[in-house]
This record gives sequence, structure tokens and C-alpha cells, in this order.
Amino acid sequence: MTNTVLFEKLIEGYNSKAYTHNYIYGFYFQNVVYMVETTAETMPYILKLDKASRGAGYALRFCPNKSQKTFLLTKGATVLCSKDFFEDAVKASKYNKGEMFEKMVTEYFGQVWEKDNIPFTEAGDIEVDGKPYQIKFEKATFTNEKILARV
Repeated sequence: MTNTVLFEKLIEGYNSKAYTHNYIYGFYFQNVVYMVETTAETMPYILKLDKASRGAGYALRFCPNKSQKTFLLTKGATVLCSKDFFEDAVKASKYNKGEMFEKMVTEYFGQVWEKDNIPFTEAGDIEVDGKPYQIKFEKATFTNEKILARV
């Protein structure tokens, strides 16, 4: 199986199991943290195929390069905060960048954030105006072959 076919199969497998197909992505661009809402249609353009850790095969990751970030900016990206503010918040907390981004997005929408481990097959990370979203920050893993084989 070629990497292109494997990439497409992982996206297809993820989408067939995902509770929601709405996403809020976060990324750095020119010392600013942006967030942008998209749907599953953008996945082939902004995700990449990568080796998963611990013998889990291949993984789908959100690791946007400069042109992918520029593409996301055209989708109506919103400034969340400065890169320095974000990184200081991560350092001052017990949370990683993905968790801190999820917290800041949740608070941006006027909601109270609580860390959870609810699977992507059962719920989104946040609901805004009745619409569930998965929240992902740079370097986030969506899934891997081992997880998809299990769900």
C-alpha cells in the first residue's frame, strides 16, 4: 500500500468513527496563536502521515507547514493570543500546549473547561451553538492504525 493510499485510508477510517466532523485548529503564525474552524473536508490538505510511537503503525497528525497555515488563515482564522502569552501560560500550568489551547478556546467561547479523556468516537471537545468540535493544536495526533483497529 502506498503512503498516499494509507493516508487516505486513515482519514477515511477516522471520519467513519468520529463523533463530529467539525474542528477548531490552533497554530502559530508570525508570533501569534490563531484558531480556525473547519470541517473534515480540509483534513487531506492540512494533516500528514507520520510514524506512530510504540509500534502503533502510522499516525495522522496536524503539523502544518507555512503554506498550510496560510491556507488556514484564508478560512477565517481568529487571533487567540500572542505566542509569548500562550507559551507563558503553558509553562505556568500543568498542561501541555494542546490542553492549554483547548482551555483557551473553551474560555474564548465563554465556557468552563475541564480536562477529560472522552474518546473522539463519543463526543467533541467543545460544543458551540449546538455544534460539537474537536480541538487540535500544532503537532496533535488525530489517530493511528492501532487505535482505528481497536474502535
